[in-house]
Amino acid sequence: MKQKDIKFFKNLLADQLEELLGQADITLRGLIDDKDNLTDIIDRASFESDRGTLLRIRDRESRLIRKIQKALENLENGNFGICEKCGKDISIERLKARPVTTYCIECKTKMEALEA
Repeated sequence: MKQKDIKFFKNLLADQLEELLGQADITLRGLIDDKDNLTDIIDRASFESDRGTLLRIRDRESRLIRKIQKALENLENGNFGICEKCGKDISIERLKARPVTTYCIECKTKMEALEA
């Protein structure tokens, strides 16, 4: 992988990580600052449902954060863009579409076919 590509992906991943961490911080502050003063049972149920949905979204984002951190680590140690299954280079187009991927399109397609 060319040095300019490494720099591009490092900046892209760092920006995504910063955004996700900022959103997580906002969510955490919102959960801490929530005042449980909803007396109406319907309002309370709606609030709890919304909170549950938000926490599920943040859980998915926390998994993405770990993947981004792993991708940044792979960039540092020279393993970024190499398929974990076959060892071939992952195409730049695929990495641009999904920078946290660890599989080339051929291996990922085969894996998904086996899951179906």
